[in-house]
Amino acid sequence: MTSPTAPPTTPRNRAKQRPGDRIFSGSALTAGALILAILAGVAGFLVLESIPAFTTNPDDIDILAGEPFWSYVVPFIFGTLWSAALALLMAIPVSIGIALFISHYAPRRLAQGLGYIVDLLAAVPSVVFGLWGGTVLAPAVQPLYTWLTENLGWIPFFAPPASGTGRTILTAAIVLAVMVLPIITALCREVFLQTPVLHEEAALALGATRWEMIRTAVLPFGRPGIVSASLLGLGRALGETMAVAMVLSASGGITFALLTSSNPGTIAANIALRFPEAFGTNINLLIATGLILFAITLVVNTIARWILSRRKEFSGAN
Repeated sequence: MTSPTAPPTTPRNRAKQRPGDRIFSGSALTAGALILAILAGVAGFLVLESIPAFTTNPDDIDILAGEPFWSYVVPFIFGTLWSAALALLMAIPVSIGIALFISHYAPRRLAQGLGYIVDLLAAVPSVVFGLWGGTVLAPAVQPLYTWLTENLGWIPFFAPPASGTGRTILTAAIVLAVMVLPIITALCREVFLQTPVLHEEAALALGATRWEMIRTAVLPFGRPGIVSASLLGLGRALGETMAVAMVLSASGGITFALLTSSNPGTIAANIALRFPEAFGTNINLLIATGLILFAITLVVNTIARWILSRRKEFSGAN
């Protein structure tokens, strides 16, 4: 018996790719590869230029003044993380409140106007925030700092003596909070607006008030987005330079006191202040601290993207 032969297969006609499609796909691929190449180039530059700072004797580096590298940079790492954490502590609740007001409470016309204002706030240069923080905010809050140290000085955060200028780590954190506020607010607003309408209507149909509906339907749905927005705001706060340099009167060291004139500095502000007069291995030292800041910021943004990728797809109930 002869086995039946399979019918001849006809080749499938591939869709003809138009020149515009090839140009667009090639441009997109080139742009993506260019971003990775730039990131790799920046990282390579920082690593190569930082090597002399780790291999040179600390006595030969003027900025170190004979102390080990990590003894010099750890207070700046602490100041960077501490100021950013304080900024987020103040900015996150306010941002969530503004986003909820725009998305679920304000009339449509008012909500659109507030949305534009929040987005416009993100475009204000950091130098303007620094001028405002140093010339307006610091003198205005100095009497409050004096009152806090006199009446709540037994709390370590408010330990006396109060700064006479108001240029403290708390003032810098307030300025940072104002700067990251539009980023967190805009992202939270978009996440809250994407809450499935049927979820909200179901909560209201069961007798929930508007706040109970937000607490049981909107906030759980937007929790991953809130976390991601907060971490993106943290990345902005970690890398801020000019505003902190213009507001903060840094003296070095590690302290949790918020109102004294002894304040820890930040990596970015230290680089901005010392780089114009640096030379030789001092430049390599500042680049090494920049490498540490680059690594911290990269880790923070990676965590933000990972949390965002864990978010489930929308249910389609909109």
